[in-house]
Amino acid sequence: MGDSLIGGGARLAVDIGGTFTDVVLEHANGQDSLKLLTTPDAPERAVLEGVDEILNRTGVSATDMTLVIHGTTLATNALIERKGARTALVTTDGFRDSIEMAYEHRFEQYDLYMERPQPLVERDRRFSVPERMAADGTVLMDLDERAVSALAVELAGLDVEAVAVCFLHSYVNPDHEHRAGAILREALPGVSISLSADVCPEIREYDRMSTACANAYVQPMMAGYLNQLEDGLRDRGLVCPLLLMMSSGGVTTVATATAIPIRLVESGPAGGAILARDIARENDLDKILSFDMGGTTAKITLIDDFQPHIARSFEVARMHRFLKGSGLPLRIPVIDMVEIGAGGGSIADVDAMRRIRVGPESAGSVPGPACYGNGGTAPTVTDGDAVLGRIDPARFAGGKVTLEPKEAAAAIVRHIGEVLETETNIAAAGISEIVDEHMANAARVHAIENGKDMVGRSLVAFGGAAPLHATRLADKLGIKRIVVPQGAGVGSAIGFLRAQISYEMVRTRYMDLREFDPRAVNEIYSSMRREAEAVVRLGAPDEPLVETRTAFMRYRGQGHEIMVSIPVKEFGTGDDADLADWFGTAYEKLFSRTIPNLGVEVLTWTLSLATDRPSLATVPQVESSYQPEPMGQRRLFDPASGAWIQAGVYARGDMRPGAMIPGPAVIVEDETTTLVTNGFDATINGLGQIVMTRAAGGVSS
Repeated sequence: MGDSLIGGGARLAVDIGGTFTDVVLEHANGQDSLKLLTTPDAPERAVLEGVDEILNRTGVSATDMTLVIHGTTLATNALIERKGARTALVTTDGFRDSIEMAYEHRFEQYDLYMERPQPLVERDRRFSVPERMAADGTVLMDLDERAVSALAVELAGLDVEAVAVCFLHSYVNPDHEHRAGAILREALPGVSISLSADVCPEIREYDRMSTACANAYVQPMMAGYLNQLEDGLRDRGLVCPLLLMMSSGGVTTVATATAIPIRLVESGPAGGAILARDIARENDLDKILSFDMGGTTAKITLIDDFQPHIARSFEVARMHRFLKGSGLPLRIPVIDMVEIGAGGGSIADVDAMRRIRVGPESAGSVPGPACYGNGGTAPTVTDGDAVLGRIDPARFAGGKVTLEPKEAAAAIVRHIGEVLETETNIAAAGISEIVDEHMANAARVHAIENGKDMVGRSLVAFGGAAPLHATRLADKLGIKRIVVPQGAGVGSAIGFLRAQISYEMVRTRYMDLREFDPRAVNEIYSSMRREAEAVVRLGAPDEPLVETRTAFMRYRGQGHEIMVSIPVKEFGTGDDADLADWFGTAYEKLFSRTIPNLGVEVLTWTLSLATDRPSLATVPQVESSYQPEPMGQRRLFDPASGAWIQAGVYARGDMRPGAMIPGPAVIVEDETTTLVTNGFDATINGLGQIVMTRAAGGVSS
């Protein structure tokens, strides 16, 4: 697990997903975990119930807790479901419709019925005031403060809960935004105010405006939720720090998360990527595909050289699953991943062309899949797995949910089998095959978009549903090795405990390298270092810190930049040549070429400050191997032959390192089940991880 980031004692991690809430407790005697159904009407209720149960089960006292780390999809769900605050937008005169004009292009050029994502702020709540800032930060027109004060009166009459302020070129000079924000806060007590210069101080008006609006939209909900969670933990005697996982893979304080909650949008999946990164380091796998499949979505991340790629932008609530530009852009630091509606709760049906369709709609935790027996009638991926014999109905989610395979079969027959006039088992296998192909296709597209491929990669599978589908996904992608970590069913929560306390700063400051100004660059980084350290020190007052710098650069005339790593140093005259060389290396790695005799320019500078990574053990050598006796047998449906086959059932907790399990087999644990198909063999390595490798000449069915 690695050393604790903050002190000793016990540490708790909580991950709220669309279907399940995962709780992991790390204490002196090891690690305990549990899964509960998410309570969407009051998400903190499942968290607090989980905290009570795991403390009672382990006997750990609330006073022994030194840290609680939390990640959640609440902000993401609010944006997707449009269940955020009543929000207004204040911008520069003449630009109130920029949020709706967006990029002024069609993301699907030939679709006559193309639907654009609707702005979070409706037009009758978008306002403008006289002011104007030039691109270099000089004031062209002073802010009309009387107009702002008059607007505050109008906003009060509209009963808005949040206001986003986004003025032209505020990323280079935020004075007008700060003054407008001060006036609005004084006139509108209790209303959340989000300034684009604080949330996203970067060039590109639409992206900055969209991010500021999204932050304002989720801020009241997230602030209320975090306050209720803090109160609930305090009532139970947990007075230790509460830190929040960010989409960039670091953790931060409640104060920062409350001010800029948009940085929590991908917090849960980010924890999974951190876990996969560490599994890669422990197994010395320099190229992996992180596969996190839960109840609602599947998340896929490419990790090379033990580091997930950090992107500067992200789209949420896409109108079309794989079409870039069809969602709301968020300009935040985020682990670059693809997330699709392909989880255990994804609903299956038959479309007009008599094809099985799976997702992106999910049954969630309420009512859940049909096999939950909680009123759900639509067939889901979990229903298909239950019918195929892959899941033990009595052990699902550690026994928290007792499955009803007959209900699952009835739903599949009613919605799939009868429509396609096919057997129940074949219909269930079709659901599984379609969802696996969706995930494989998402992985291929993601790799191509990043200039990478699947050759030589290993698969790290975690989440409640991923170990069930890992071998088939590996078959489709040509992957020969799969690693299933310990506690895979609550993998993202475990990843929280491995994350660093960190914060990232960004500044847009255009600079042509022919006019390189080292003093300005040094001032930018000194300022960002001070601001980042002020945030990080709130959660890690005495920890040594690691600084990382990047610059977003491009050739002159290009419309977009690439990320270039640069060293932490004091820049001086002549360093423009080094910057050009570093850019050339990064550009060639991405595009396999450089462009000679073309100028280079920097648009944006970033700085990340984090606590140092804990040391990790490498997988120890296993001295001897053995083949354990199965605890029983289970009938599995084999889609390749259309017949039922017998598979050995093994309890993961009963096996020690060196165990060898030939497929077909089922390895069970409280939070998930690992399916070893007849094309793979499994072993337990020195760290207790399941490693599945393709059997000699074997092809999984």
